[in-house]
Parts: sequence; structure tokens; C-alpha cells
Amino acid sequence: MTSPWPGNAQCLVNITVDFDGLSNEAGKKLLPQGIHSHGRYSAKRGVPRMLEIFARHGIHATFFVPGYDAEHFPEAVKAIHAAGHEIGAHGYLHESFDLGEEEPFYLRKSHQILTDLLGEAPVGWRNPGGGKSEQTLKVLVDLGYIYDSSEKASDWPYIPTIANTPLCGFINLPDNVSSLDDAPFYRDSLTPPSEVLEQWKLEFHMAYSEGAYFDLIVHPRMGFGSGSPARAQVLDDLIAFIKTYPGVVFQRQKDTAAWCLQTPDSWPVRRNPRTVQGVN
Repeated sequence: MTSPWPGNAQCLVNITVDFDGLSNEAGKKLLPQGIHSHGRYSAKRGVPRMLEIFARHGIHATFFVPGYDAEHFPEAVKAIHAAGHEIGAHGYLHESFDLGEEEPFYLRKSHQILTDLLGEAPVGWRNPGGGKSEQTLKVLVDLGYIYDSSEKASDWPYIPTIANTPLCGFINLPDNVSSLDDAPFYRDSLTPPSEVLEQWKLEFHMAYSEGAYFDLIVHPRMGFGSGSPARAQVLDDLIAFIKTYPGVVFQRQKDTAAWCLQTPDSWPVRRNPRTVQGVN
């Protein structure tokens, strides 16, 4: 099965990193010390280690950064940007609570923090853990975003709708927070790194066999993240494994979103080959 990705690639790969530093604890009103100090690891060790891995492999990734973390670790965020990686928005306090009427305020606040710090506005957003509302996409579109990387409804990019009307100039790049996210493995099931690597290799192999889109989510923090040496090695080994397959393209998510939006005829509506024909 051939997939018309950029460069006629067989599989399109986005490596995405959720910074999740002190914001994760601050949003829960926890003092980031002692057993709650894992978030400090992101900027100190996790991010530098991941930047080294990406540089060695010659690939670029997308980092989703909460505004609170950008305020507290501006040099780490600027180092990510200087290395050519994309910075996307990821809430302000890594909100895992319903924002209600304050949602537009937080979306705009984190957007402005990143814009001021980097000198350019983010164009991608990932839900930091809370729910989305009917106004989320409206605010993002108003701010100039071109994609959301939060939905779990497909294996493929797709155009979202508001009131049954497809959005113009905006796309969903779905993420998989079950089997392609390090947090459930390391936080919930305490899976050994070696087993996580084998799971991700299988996920990639099957995505590749379907000519699909592969979006991996990792965190540079300690605790549920992949910033520590053995877990970072899993990321390193996975990238090396993926590179053994012919016809693979690594992209930042903003490049994937832009390509999909600019060449709508090149990527028809995707269907799971294991389902009834015509059912998305």
C-alpha cells in the first residue's frame, strides 16, 4: 500500500515532546519539591538529552510547551527553538481541569508568552490534559493556528468541523495517548524501557505497513517521562530502528499540517484497511 506523503514517502513520522516541567505540578497546586520535583528535570537534563539525540539523527521534532514552563525555563525553550525544532502551545498551567469561561484567556496567555519569547507565534496546539470546548478551535483559528494535535479519533490527519462545517485552513493531527505515549507505560503500568521499545517498534511497523502517519509522544521530565538515560535510550533506539525502513520522512508537525493543507488532493480520506470499505 503506497501512501502519497511528501516525497512519495511510505510513512510520515512526527516525534513530539510534551515539555511538562513545573507547570504540571503548579496546575495541581503542588509545591515542586521532594516527591513533586520531577518537572525540574525537563529543562535540566531531559531536554538537553533529547536535543542531542535529535541532532545526532539529523531530525527535527515538535515540542509542546506550557506557558508557565516557558516563563520559568526560557533558555531551555530558546535552545529548542534555536536547534530548529518547532514550539507548539500546550496550555499555561498544563490545565487538567475544566477552564470554563476562562479558556480563551489561558489560550491567549500561553500564546503570547511563546510569541514574545521566540519572536514568532506558534501555529500548533496540544491539549494539556483538560477537556476541549466548542470555543477551543474558534479561539485557535482566531489566533492563527493551523492544527490541533489532541484528537484520538483517527490514525490519519483530518479536517475538523464546527457545527458540521469543515474548518478552512485548519487540520487535526491525531495523537495516541494509549500506546504511543510514554506516560501510561512509565507512570501507570511501570513498564520496563525494553518492553516499551518493543511495543513502539511494533506500532511503527504496522503503521508503515499501512502507509500511515506515526505520531510519538514523549516527555523529557523524570517520573513518567523519557528524559532519564535508559528511557532516553529507548527513544534513540526507536529512531534508529525507524530509519532502517525505506521511504520514511521525519517532520515537525507544523510542516505536516502545512503540507496537508496545501496539497488536499494528495491525501484522500484515509480508511482503515481492516474495516468495512467506506467506513472511516
